[in-house]
Amino acid sequence: MAYVPVPKDLTKVKTKVMFNLTRRQLVCFTAGALVGVPLFLWLRGPAGNSMAAMCMMLVMMPFFLLAMYEKHGQPLEKIVGNILKVAVIRPKQRPYQTNNFYAVLKRQEMLDKEV
Repeated sequence: MAYVPVPKDLTKVKTKVMFNLTRRQLVCFTAGALVGVPLFLWLRGPAGNSMAAMCMMLVMMPFFLLAMYEKHGQPLEKIVGNILKVAVIRPKQRPYQTNNFYAVLKRQEMLDKEV
């Protein structure tokens, strides 16, 4: 008798829609096919079959990565967004600053003296 392991944490189990693929995978693969196949058919005459196939694979690779790659429950676009935030958007050095309560009281006292 065959035994099938059933995971105890069912939150990581994703529902399969069609052809044992998730909805995200179906959408990404369809988008890749809609871009890649016409490109192959368009380049097949001028560039030859092998060059057209290589161009088609290069164009379809980002769609495949968007559909399949996932790390720690985050899809590829969130991972790339986090990397861009760390590397480009946020400053490299963040100075440690505190709001000193005594300095605030001293400034308030100086303002009270002026008025």
